[in-house]
Amino acid sequence: MSAILIEAVLSCSPNHEALFNALCWPSDAWPEKERIEALAAFIDGIDKQSDTSTGGKISRRQDVLVRVESIIWKQCMPLLYKISSECKVCNGEQDSRSKEMTSAVCRLLSICIALCDSGVTAQLTRSVLPTLRQSNGDTDDESNGDERLHIDLAIEVLSVLLPALSADEQLSTTTLTCALSCIRVASDALVSKITVRILFTLLTCYSEEKLAKTLQFVLDDLCRWHAGDSSPVATERALLCLTALSDYLLAPVKPTNTPQSPASARPDPRLSLQFWRILQDGLTHRDTVSRKRALYLLKRCVALSEEEGQECPRGPASGEGEEVVFRWVPGSSKLLRAFWEDYALVMETVEENQIHVVRPVLSRVDSLIQTTARESQACLLPVLHPSWLLCVYQRMFHSENKAVMREGVSHLLGLQTSTLPAFSQTFSQFIVGPFMDVLSESSLFHRSQDQCVGECPELGLKLQSFLVSFFRSLPMENRGSVLQQLVQRLASQHWCSVPVLFVSQALSLLPPGPLLGPQTLQALREVLRCTMVTHQVLLRGAAQCFLLSSALCLTDVSSVTLDDVFSLLVHFPANESLCRGTGLWNQVCVWLVDSEGSFRACGSSSRVEAGEGAGPAAPERDSVLGYVQRQMEAYLRVPASTDQTDCLPDPGEANMLATAILLWADMEDRREGGRTGERLPALLLPLVATLGRLSTNVYLPLRKTDKSLQLLLRLLQLRHAPCRPATEERQADHVAVAMDALLAGVVESIQEFILRRLSGELQELCDMQRAELYLVLLRELLLASTLSSLASACLPRLASACLPSLLCPASHIPTVASQVTKAVAMASLAMLCDLANQDVINSQSETVSVLLSLKGFFHPPASPSSPSVPLGLFNQTLLKPPAAGSSARSPGPGVSLQDWGRMAARFTRDQWVCLGFLRRAGPPLAPPGAPGALQAAVEALALLPSHLVLPVLAFMEAELPQQVALCGEEVCAEAVRRSWALVQALSSNPQDFWPTLRAFTRMAYSPPLLGLSHTQAPLLTHTLREISAELIELSQIKTGVFNVLIQHCCDTWTTSDTGSTSQPSPDTGSSLLQLDILTEACVYGPVFRRDQRLIQEVQSYVEKLGEQCSANTVVPSDDRDEQAPRVFVLGFLSGLEPSSQQHQTLMEELVLRLLRKDEEISKSKTRYYSNSLQHRVKNRVWQTLLLLLPKLREEFVNTIARRIFEAGFCSNQASVKYLMEWMMVLLLVRFPAHIDKLWSCFTLDQEKTKTSICTYLSVLVHLNIIMPTLPDKSVQWRRALDVILQWCFSHNFSVRLYALLALKRVWGLEGARGEAEAGAGGMDGLGGLATLVQSCLNQAEAMQSTGNANKNWSRIQEHFFFGAFHPIRDHSVESIFYLFPRLSELADDEWLPVWKFEKLVAFSRGPYTLPLRNPSPELGLVPPGDWVQQDKGEQEREECWTEVQKKMTPWRLGMVEQGPELQLAPQQRAARLGKLHSALLVVASLIDKPTNLGGLCRTCEIFGASGLVLDSLRHVSDKQFLSLSVSAELWLPLLEVKPAELSRFLLQQKERGYCIVGVEQTANSHSLQDYRFPERTLLLLGNEREGIPAPLLQLLDVCVEIPQQGVVRSLNVHVSAALLVWEYTRQHRAPPPGAPPPGAGPGGCHPSKAL
Repeated sequence: MSAILIEAVLSCSPNHEALFNALCWPSDAWPEKERIEALAAFIDGIDKQSDTSTGGKISRRQDVLVRVESIIWKQCMPLLYKISSECKVCNGEQDSRSKEMTSAVCRLLSICIALCDSGVTAQLTRSVLPTLRQSNGDTDDESNGDERLHIDLAIEVLSVLLPALSADEQLSTTTLTCALSCIRVASDALVSKITVRILFTLLTCYSEEKLAKTLQFVLDDLCRWHAGDSSPVATERALLCLTALSDYLLAPVKPTNTPQSPASARPDPRLSLQFWRILQDGLTHRDTVSRKRALYLLKRCVALSEEEGQECPRGPASGEGEEVVFRWVPGSSKLLRAFWEDYALVMETVEENQIHVVRPVLSRVDSLIQTTARESQACLLPVLHPSWLLCVYQRMFHSENKAVMREGVSHLLGLQTSTLPAFSQTFSQFIVGPFMDVLSESSLFHRSQDQCVGECPELGLKLQSFLVSFFRSLPMENRGSVLQQLVQRLASQHWCSVPVLFVSQALSLLPPGPLLGPQTLQALREVLRCTMVTHQVLLRGAAQCFLLSSALCLTDVSSVTLDDVFSLLVHFPANESLCRGTGLWNQVCVWLVDSEGSFRACGSSSRVEAGEGAGPAAPERDSVLGYVQRQMEAYLRVPASTDQTDCLPDPGEANMLATAILLWADMEDRREGGRTGERLPALLLPLVATLGRLSTNVYLPLRKTDKSLQLLLRLLQLRHAPCRPATEERQADHVAVAMDALLAGVVESIQEFILRRLSGELQELCDMQRAELYLVLLRELLLASTLSSLASACLPRLASACLPSLLCPASHIPTVASQVTKAVAMASLAMLCDLANQDVINSQSETVSVLLSLKGFFHPPASPSSPSVPLGLFNQTLLKPPAAGSSARSPGPGVSLQDWGRMAARFTRDQWVCLGFLRRAGPPLAPPGAPGALQAAVEALALLPSHLVLPVLAFMEAELPQQVALCGEEVCAEAVRRSWALVQALSSNPQDFWPTLRAFTRMAYSPPLLGLSHTQAPLLTHTLREISAELIELSQIKTGVFNVLIQHCCDTWTTSDTGSTSQPSPDTGSSLLQLDILTEACVYGPVFRRDQRLIQEVQSYVEKLGEQCSANTVVPSDDRDEQAPRVFVLGFLSGLEPSSQQHQTLMEELVLRLLRKDEEISKSKTRYYSNSLQHRVKNRVWQTLLLLLPKLREEFVNTIARRIFEAGFCSNQASVKYLMEWMMVLLLVRFPAHIDKLWSCFTLDQEKTKTSICTYLSVLVHLNIIMPTLPDKSVQWRRALDVILQWCFSHNFSVRLYALLALKRVWGLEGARGEAEAGAGGMDGLGGLATLVQSCLNQAEAMQSTGNANKNWSRIQEHFFFGAFHPIRDHSVESIFYLFPRLSELADDEWLPVWKFEKLVAFSRGPYTLPLRNPSPELGLVPPGDWVQQDKGEQEREECWTEVQKKMTPWRLGMVEQGPELQLAPQQRAARLGKLHSALLVVASLIDKPTNLGGLCRTCEIFGASGLVLDSLRHVSDKQFLSLSVSAELWLPLLEVKPAELSRFLLQQKERGYCIVGVEQTANSHSLQDYRFPERTLLLLGNEREGIPAPLLQLLDVCVEIPQQGVVRSLNVHVSAALLVWEYTRQHRAPPPGAPPPGAGPGGCHPSKAL
C-alpha cells in the first residue's frame, strides 16, 4: 500500500477508530503479513499527518497514542510469542513464513515505538532481556521459559528498541552487558547476529562521548574475558567482536578546529597488552576465519600507527614492568613498516598448504629474526617483540600439510639461539609448549632424500645442536626449570617411539650440569612407566639408554637421595637397557663412584640452592654402601605372621634392591681393584643367614621366606651379562664368583625348603605364584654352572614326590587343596621335562627314569571298569570343588574365578610340556592310526591363552608327520589351518605373536611336511600353499613375518657340507616342491607405508650405533629387516652345486619362473614408474638371474637365450636395463654361439625397436669383452660396424648418442680392425667405410660448440656402465645388489650391502659362486647418477626470493562465514560487514550463458559494483553459474529484468541520474582508454552473438569500445565487461590519505594497502 493511497484514505476517512478496528486482529489470531504491513503503513501515515497538521486536537492524538500502545501489547507481542512458540517446535529453526512475519511485526513495532514515550520502550526491553539472560545460562529469573521470546526474535526486537533507549544509560548498559555475556556462551550463529543487530545498533545511536565510554566498556570486557579464559572459543569470539568494532576502535582521529575533550576520546586497543595476546592467539588459531581477523586487526594497527606518526605506546606502560608486545617509534617508521610488510606476507603465505609456495618466504623469516635481534640488542626497549616470530612457527606447526609443518620445525631448529640471548627466555615457554607438541609427530623424522638408510635423520641432527645451543643461551638459574618442564611434557601426552628416541638422544648431548632435581627424576619415571610402555622394544631400549645417560650427566646429586636414584634406575629393565656388563651399566657405576658421598641423605630436607653448606650445619650426605645396608635391613624386617595364605610380595622391591647391590658391588670392584669378594659377604650376610635357615626353621615367617627367595632370584638373573656367557669370562667376574661362593653353602637348605614346599604344603590358590617362584629359582640354580651339581641332587626326589599326586585316584569330592597340590605337581614335573628337553638333565639320569613314569598319567593301566584306554587322556582338567549355595560356575567359597582359570590353563599347558618330553624320549603315546593326540592338541589351542600354546605346537611338530602317514591328511590339514588361525588372531599382540609364529612355522613347515608332494597329500599341500600366500600377504603390513618362514626353509634346505659334496642333503629335495616360496623370496621386498618404513629406518639407525647404545647388546635381534628374506634365499642359492642334478633342476625351474614373472609385468604394465613395485620386482628378477648365470648348463641357456634378448624390447627403467645388458654381455662371453641372436635384435621393425635399441647398442659398447670369445672376429667386427652406423643417423637424439659411443668403442678395437683391414687388402682396404666412421666420430667430438649436446656426450662417456664398470671383473654380489642399485639411483632401501650377507647367511665360497666383494674398488668410487637426467648442479636454489605468490585476502569480511548474516539481503549483509560499494550498475539481461554470468557476478562483487541485473534469477541455482561465481551471489545485489522490460528499466535509471553506457562497437563509440566514466554509471552488456539490439542503442548515452590489435573481431563478453568494470573502479578509487598524485610511481603505496 503506497504512501499516496494511505494519504487518500486518511483524508477521506477522518474516523481513525474505524480504520484501527478494521486493520487490527484478535490477540489469539494469526493475521496475514499484508494486514500487518497495512497497519504499519496506516500508523506511519497518521504520524506524518499529525506532524503536518496545524489544527489537530491534542485529545485526538492522545487517543491515537493509547491505541498504538494497545497494538504493541495486544497485537505485536502476542504475535511474537506465537512465532516464538512455532520456532521452539521446529527446534529453533524459522521457516520463510516465520521470517516474513517477524520482519513485518518488527517493522510495525518500530513505527509504534517512535510514537510512544520512553516508559513503554523500557518496559518492552525489560520483558525481552530475560531471553538473553537465559541464553547466557542465568536462570535466576523466575519467569516461565514458555513466556519468553525465542532468542532470534528477542535479538530482532532489541534491535528495534535500542535506538529509543539511548537516553536510558542504565538500561542500555544492562542490555550491553547481557549481549556481551551472551556472546561468550551462545552458538556461533547467534554470536554474529548479536554483534551485528545489537552492538552495531547501540554504537550508531550514541553521541561521541557516550560512544567512547561504551567502546571502552566493550574492550575491557573482552580483554578480561580472554585473560581469564584463553580458550580457542574465547579467542574466536573476541576476535569477531574486535573485527566488527575495528572501524570504531582503530579509526584515525579526524582533525577539528575545536579541542577534543578527554571524555570523548575513543579507547586505543594498542595500549592493552591483552589485546595483543588476543591477536597473537588468533594468528595461531585453528580456525581460518579467526586467523584472517587477527591479521586484519594487526594490519589496521600498523596502518593507524604509521598514519598517526606518533609513538605507541605514548607513555609508560600501564603497569610497572608490564611487557610491551607492540611498539611504534616514528624514527624507525621505515624499518617497522618493512618488518610488518614481511610479517604479513609470511603469515598470509603460510595459509597456503603447498610447500613450494611456503618455502620461498622463509627467507623473509630470517630477515625478521635478524631485524628483531638487532633491534633488541640496540635498544633498551625492544621495538620488535620476539613473540611475533613464534606465531609464524606455531602457525606452520598447525598446517594441514605435513611438509609445511616439517619445514617450519626444520627452520626453527636452524636458529642460532646462542647468538640471540634476548630470544631465549621468550622461546623457553614456546619450546616446552607448542614446539614439544609438534615434535611428537613421527613423520617429521623421515630421513631426507640425500641420506642413506641407517643415518640419523636430518631433523634429529638439527634437534641435537639446537637443544645444546638453546640451553647454553638460557641463564643458569633457568635451565633446570625449563628442563623439568620439557621432561614433564614428555610424560603429559602420548608420544610415539621415534620422537621420544630423538628427543632423548638430544637431551643426552646437553653439557653436564646440576639441572635435575627430585621432581624432574619423578617426571622421568613417569616417561618410562607410561609414555614408553607400548613402544617397540629396540627403540624403547635405545631411548632408555639416552635418558639414563642424560640423567647421569644432569642430575644435581646434592639435591637428590639415593632412594630417588634407585627408584629411577629400577625403571630401566635389564632386558632392554640397564643390563650388567654393558656400557650403560659401567657408566652408572662410574657416576656412582664419582658422586659417592654427595647424595642428600634420605629423610633430610631438600635445599634448592647450590650452597647448602653455608647454613649453621652442613646437610647429611649418604653413601651407596650405607644406603644398601639400610635397604637390606628394612627389606628383611618382616613381622611374624600366622597367616599362611598371604599373596606373594611385589617383586619390584626385590628388583630395586638387587640392582642396588650389584651396582655397589661393581663400584667396589672398580674402585678397590677386585676386592669385592671380601666385602660382599658382609653385605649379603642377612640374606644368606635367612636362606640358611629355610630348611630348619619352620617358624620363619612366610613373607620373609618369599622376599628372601625373590631377592635371591633377582640377584641370579641380574648378575650375568648377556654378552659374557662363557665360563672363563665369568671366572673373571669377581662379583659372580663371590656370589657363587656364598650361595654354595645355602643351596642345600634352599632346595630342601623348595622340595618340602612343592611336595604338598602348597594348598591355596595364592600358592600357585609361590610354586612358580620356587620353580624359576630352582631352574636358575640348575643353569648356574657352579651351582648346578649341588642343585641337581634334589631332582629325582622332587619328581618322585610329585608323581603320586598325579597318579593316585582322585577323591569323589575334590577340594581346593587337592587340586592346587595336583597343579603344583604338574608344574614341577613340566619344569623337569623342559630341562630334560634342553639336555640340562642327562637323559640317562635317575630323574629322567622317574619322569618316564608320567606315561601312566596319560595312559592309565586298564581296570575292570575300563578295560582299555586306547586314545589316552589328554587335556585333563582340574575338578572344581563344590560350593555351597553358589553358582555352578564358581569353583568354591573364597576362590576367584580368574585365579582358578589361570591355574587350570597352566595345568593344561604343563601337560603338553610333559607330553612333548614323553614323545621325544619314549615310544609313541598312542597306538598306530589313532589321531587322538593331534585332535587333543587342536582342542588345547582353542582352550589355552595365547601365551601358553607353545608346548602344544612343539608337540604337534613331532606328531604331524606320523599322523599324515598313519591317519590321513584331513585331520592334519585341519590342525594346520586352526593353528594358522590362532597365529593370525595374535597379529595385534606382538609379545605373543612372534614366538607363536616361529613355533607354527617349525610345525607346519617341518622337513617331512615340506617334502610332501601334491600326489602324496593333495589336501595338506594345498592348505600349506594357501597359508603361505596368506603369510606373505600378512608380511606386507607386518614387517618380518615372511622372514620367519624363509629363514626356517633355507635352514632346512641348506646342504650339510656345501663346499665338499655334490650330493644334496635329504631335505634339499623338498625345495623343488616349494618353488612358490622360493620365487616369492627372490623378489620379496614390499614397499611399506611411510610409518612402517620410518620404524625400519630408525631401527637400522639404532643398530648402526653398535655398542654405543647398550640396547643393541641387550635386545636380541629379531631379523625383521625387509631385505632379510632375499638375503636368506640368495645365500641358499649360492650354495647350490651345478654338478648336482637335483640342484640344476631347482635352479632351472626357478629361472623359468623368474623370467615368466618379468614377462607378466612387461605385458601388464607397458610403462611403470621409477621405484614402483613393478620396477623393484623386475630389478630383483634380473639380479637373481645374474647370480645364477654362472651355475646354469649350456643346454638350458640355449632354451632361454632368446627370451633374455627379447626382454630388452620392453620399456624398462634404467636399473633394469643395465642388468639386462650386463646379462647379455655375460651370456655372450660364456656362450658366444648366441651372437646371432644379438644381431637379429637389430633387424626387427624400427617401430618396435626405436625405444629399446639403446639396450643392444649398450651391449656393443662392451664388444671388447665379448670379442675374445667370438670366432671370425673380423666378420663380427665388420657386422657390428654396419649395425651401429645404421643407428648413427637416427632421428632420436639418445639413440644417436648410444650409437656414436658404440661406434667409438668398436672402431677402437685395434685387433679386430687389423684383421678386417688385412682381410680387405691392407690398411686402406676399408676405404669409404673408414672415411664414414671417422666423419661420424668427428661430428661427435665437434659437439663441444653445441651446448647441451656436448654435455650429454661427455656425460654418457663418463657414465659408470661405460666407464669404470667391467662386466667380468665386477661380476660380484656387491656389484649386483649394492653398487648397481646405488649407481642407477634406485631407492636406497633396495641396496643390499655386503655386510648383510656376511652377517645373516653363511655365503658359499664354491668355484661357481660369485665373490662377495669386488676385487677392484674402482666401481665403488663412482658417484651415483644417470646421464639422461638433468644436471642437478645447474639448478641453483634461490636463497632470497624477491617475488612470491600472494593471494588477496578480504580481511574486512570478518563475518563472511556466519550463518545468520546469509539470511539478510545481499546489500544489507555486505553493508554490515563493512564492504564498500560503488555507484556502478551492470546490466546483463541480454546474456544467457550461465558460465559468463557466473564469472561476471564474481567480477562485479570483487570490484564493488552496486548490483548486477540478470534476465532471470534462476541462473543463481545453476551449477555452472555457481562453479564460477564461488559464492559471489551472496554478497552482490541481484535484480531480475526481462529483456522485454529492459527499455523501460533503462529509462527509469536515466531519470534517477544514471549515465547509460553500452559496451559496443559503433560509428560514434569512444575508446576505453580515453573515456572518463561518470560516478553514476549503468553498464549495458550485449548478447554473446548479437551484441546490443538496435532499439536499445538509441537509449544509450554513450558507447565504449575496447581497442584491439589482433585479427579476431571481439572479446568474450565477460572479459569485455571485466575490463570496463576495472577501468571504472580504477578511475573512481579514492586515493589513500597522504598518497602522491597519480603518476607519482609505485613508491607512494599506502601501508594499509601494501600490507
